[in-house]
Amino acid sequence: MVGRRILLEFVLLIFLPVIFAILVPFAYKKIKGIHTGWFVFLVPLVLFGYYLSFLPLVMDGGHASSELNWIPSLGIAFTSYIDGLSLLFTLLITGIGSLVVLYSVFYMDREKEDLGSFYVYLLIFMTAMLGVVQSDNTMTLYLFWELTSISSFLLIGFWYTKDKSRFGALKSMMITVFGGLMMLGAFILLSIMGETFSVRELIAQAPELVSQPYFTLALILLLLGAFTKSAQFPFYIWLPDAMEAPTPVSAYLHSATMVKAGIYLVARFTPIFGTSSTWIWLVTGIGLLTLFWGSFFAVKQTDLKAILAFSTVSQLGLIMSLLGAGAISYHATAAMFGFATYAAIFHLINHAAFKGGLFMIAGIIDHETGTRDIRKLGGLMSVMPISFTVAAIGSLSMAGLPPFSGFLSKEMFLESMVALRHFELFNFDTWGIMFPIVAWIASVFTFTYSLYFVLKTFMGQKKFDKLPKQPHEAPIGMLISPMILATIVILVFFIPNVVGKWIIKPAVMAIQPTLYANPSAIDIHVKAWHGFGAVGLWLTIGVIAFGTLLYLTIPKWQPLYRIQPDKLSLNEGYDALMRGSEKGLNRVSRLYMTGKIRTYLLYMFAFMSVSIIALLFIKDAFVVDMNSFAAITLYGSLNAIVLILSVGFVVFAKSRLAAIIALGGVGYSVALFFVIFKAPDLALTQLVIETVSVALFLLAFKHLPALSTHGETKRIKVVNLIVSLSVGVMVTLVALSSHSQKMIPSISKYYKDTVESEAAGGNIVNVILVDYRGFDTLFEIAVLAIAGIAVLGMIRLRVSRKEPNDENK
Repeated sequence: MVGRRILLEFVLLIFLPVIFAILVPFAYKKIKGIHTGWFVFLVPLVLFGYYLSFLPLVMDGGHASSELNWIPSLGIAFTSYIDGLSLLFTLLITGIGSLVVLYSVFYMDREKEDLGSFYVYLLIFMTAMLGVVQSDNTMTLYLFWELTSISSFLLIGFWYTKDKSRFGALKSMMITVFGGLMMLGAFILLSIMGETFSVRELIAQAPELVSQPYFTLALILLLLGAFTKSAQFPFYIWLPDAMEAPTPVSAYLHSATMVKAGIYLVARFTPIFGTSSTWIWLVTGIGLLTLFWGSFFAVKQTDLKAILAFSTVSQLGLIMSLLGAGAISYHATAAMFGFATYAAIFHLINHAAFKGGLFMIAGIIDHETGTRDIRKLGGLMSVMPISFTVAAIGSLSMAGLPPFSGFLSKEMFLESMVALRHFELFNFDTWGIMFPIVAWIASVFTFTYSLYFVLKTFMGQKKFDKLPKQPHEAPIGMLISPMILATIVILVFFIPNVVGKWIIKPAVMAIQPTLYANPSAIDIHVKAWHGFGAVGLWLTIGVIAFGTLLYLTIPKWQPLYRIQPDKLSLNEGYDALMRGSEKGLNRVSRLYMTGKIRTYLLYMFAFMSVSIIALLFIKDAFVVDMNSFAAITLYGSLNAIVLILSVGFVVFAKSRLAAIIALGGVGYSVALFFVIFKAPDLALTQLVIETVSVALFLLAFKHLPALSTHGETKRIKVVNLIVSLSVGVMVTLVALSSHSQKMIPSISKYYKDTVESEAAGGNIVNVILVDYRGFDTLFEIAVLAIAGIAVLGMIRLRVSRKEPNDENK
């Protein structure tokens, strides 16, 4: 592959949507006469046009990269890497994004909806998705990945006054964030094994990574991230509940963007993990299981968007299984396995087109009839002919019928699954027969739910009297986007190899970089007709025959869904887990949340001292070197006695004033130790700080009530004494150990050498405070100032309310 830099700054384009989002609230408030969506529409449209210019580059096997440093010392940077795979996803994000925004202009009411927030969330999400698919650095990839979870949470919960919206948003975030954390674990393990955060460099080290001890663990963690994001079994349960989002959001998230992020992750990391049998089994197996599960339960649904949600689950499973089968090409020379990866990318494009259009049609039906309940719908074809045409094109493409693009990729899928029978490694020769069987049964149900969606809605008996609104065709503006997508569905069927040359083959090469020298070396030619001897033809005929039969007999076999008790469903398991977690955590928090500050300090000090002391002895880190200690002098002994007496006075003082003065005595004793050990600068700093602290404490504590015992029992006092002693022991042990063993050079030499050259200062302590730790000191001062203001506010509030004096409340 020939790499070259086109334009250093194009990494900044990832942030263009989120930068534009800053202007959206102003446009929404100040320009009332124009729908805010028209301004937002320009962003994805411009980006789509710009990214199209990369097509010739990736078609020739090249790539482009652009970098913006973030934390150079840790090797973390925003690196935009555009090859065939990332460009494909980028074009989907911006292209479908443009159509979704255009659709939303007519769908979202500018008078009733908070468009300012809506488009801000949408643009943030767009930036997040662009970052995910273009990032070459795993740390920034994770950053954008979680940003998709947060922004999708805001989009799904946009109608936050509805319980279902809040529930769906929370559910999606809980599951996808869990997966994101697992993925972060995989990235950390990969960075440890490969000593880099760069995806390209990790791919280059793939042969060495396979033998690493953490390889399989990293593989599983990464797949957890991908499976949760792309709604694979059993994590798919968040996707149907996410349908509570506004329809433009559903069309965007579930056709071209969020749910495909997991697909992208699997495709991008296939060059690293594809040689593993665990990867092939998990990706192919879970993908097929998801395909079957989603297609079977889609027919159970009665809400149009719920049907589409389960169909999305099944289609994502189909693509995932193809990616798993494609990884076999690292072990077998048969062209059919490379064919599977091609089919995966091809179906990914087809799915984005037909599913985006179908979601928009579902929104139109809801918008124009007042319901999405398929039991109330029927006979809409006569009043909504354009919507019916678009829905029919999308559904039949999803079902895998010609002359629609889905037919081509669906046949490729069936042939790829049949080819698995001939793979003789990793026990595929024994269990491989199951793959085509499950794939074919799932395809039958896919055909059935496709007919179920379009025929039950638009054909049959008219039920207009049961609808909340008198149905009519949607305004043309709302129909433009789904009509464009339907046109693409038909167009791709007639020019599949043009699409393959410009888009699919470069993406396939990015997934299998070691198998091809350039995209033109991928010798795959897609045809609609392979002759009567083609396996795919007969499997498709069988799918049509049995799928039609199942559709016609739905009322007879649909009661099968009632066999499964609701309590045994995955959704019920999630709910039980959430309820149990909430109860359990509440119970735990009530144990330690006493409302007393001194209790919290007790927990913290106890944990800190026990853990550090244990660590010292577990790691055998406690070392005492008596020879390195200074001699005990008379002045030192006297000063130590003063210090101990001062501490004792603080503990047993009856008034706050006496305690503060005694505490000052402790500080001055420490300053004298600095003098004795010839550290006058430290002594001076200590004296100044101690003086100021005592003065401030006296000033502040003057306004507090007298000390009270707060009802401490002897048992509590004993516990306090034990914790205090343990903290003292901990500090002493750490101090002795750090003084006795010098595992690394002392940092004091660095300060001595650089205090004048780097900071132009003579007093090391002062220079550390104001130069080396300048921001740290500044923020500490800011925190203290904020805390002081808060304390003053609470004191005044209490005085005004005349509440009983208790410093712990």
